[in-house]
Amino acid sequence: MSWVEAELREQPVALERFLAAESANASGIVRDLLREDVRYLLIVSRGSSSNVARYMQYLFGAANQLPVAFATPSLYTVYDTPPQLGPAAVIGISQSGASPDVVAVLDEARRQQRPTLAITNDPASPLARAADWILPLHAGKEHAVAATKTYLNSIGAIALLSAAGDRGRLAELHAMPGKLSEQIDRSLEAPDALEPYRDVEGGSVIARGVNYGTAFEIALKIRELSGAQFEAFSSADLLHGPIAAVKSGRPAIVIAPSGRTLASMAAAVEDVRKRGSEVMAISDDHDFLAAADTAFPLVAGVPEWLSPLLTVVPGQVAAVRLATLQGADVDSPAGLTKITLTH
Repeated sequence: MSWVEAELREQPVALERFLAAESANASGIVRDLLREDVRYLLIVSRGSSSNVARYMQYLFGAANQLPVAFATPSLYTVYDTPPQLGPAAVIGISQSGASPDVVAVLDEARRQQRPTLAITNDPASPLARAADWILPLHAGKEHAVAATKTYLNSIGAIALLSAAGDRGRLAELHAMPGKLSEQIDRSLEAPDALEPYRDVEGGSVIARGVNYGTAFEIALKIRELSGAQFEAFSSADLLHGPIAAVKSGRPAIVIAPSGRTLASMAAAVEDVRKRGSEVMAISDDHDFLAAADTAFPLVAGVPEWLSPLLTVVPGQVAAVRLATLQGADVDSPAGLTKITLTH
């Protein structure tokens, strides 16, 4: 078994370990980070961590009524013109915690006396040392280049911060390792589902709302492991030009769990289907799955705000399977390394 598949299978245990270790600390972190003068969150990240940040933007906006903005690291390290951050709390998300430009944003935030938090799998990393508070991911060592369990635990970390102090939402979060285990088993049980896509060269991943970041993560995983050029879109943005690239031979992976976005995703599928694209559906809705060319069923009964902990799994499995069908080495993707040091 490849490292990436082994670590994919470890995700429920990793998430449970994180929640057991950090749930008692989350309320204190949130209380200290969101001090009285904080009016918005500024997130700095790269790669898969930026897909986590997209989840945070939707979740904290909807559930916590707190705006989330994204930092522009090049302003700090290339142009030497860091902006005035004003009433921000600054959060660095990095699985390795080693990227110099991510660290530079936290260094500047502390210089401006803004509260800072590092979410990282390495509590001894440069990012962790630059922050006022640390939320360690407890994912364990990740050998594969393509992030799986560190990404999943990062999503769990955002959910934990959002739900801090809310017993009902915390109970829903603590039920997720069991749901995640069931989802992994379900997603792995149809090994031949992707055989028709053996020679695919590209396609789309479409989502909306809290799963917008999931679309980017699935597209990234497919590109990393197989080289197939999949691109992520909001179902709304797809209509503003990108739909011109949707056609037969370029399948669309559509993420549509039950919740507020399901109706709009169903409408988007009709537009995709009219252009001849094959639809690969990630959903727990029976009608949505039945109408798809390829169905990736989700475990039912998961609140929409936590659905990104499940919806990414069929995408991870699909990325591994597509790469394997094409003869790629999923543990050593061409031209990639585990830690990328951007400046």
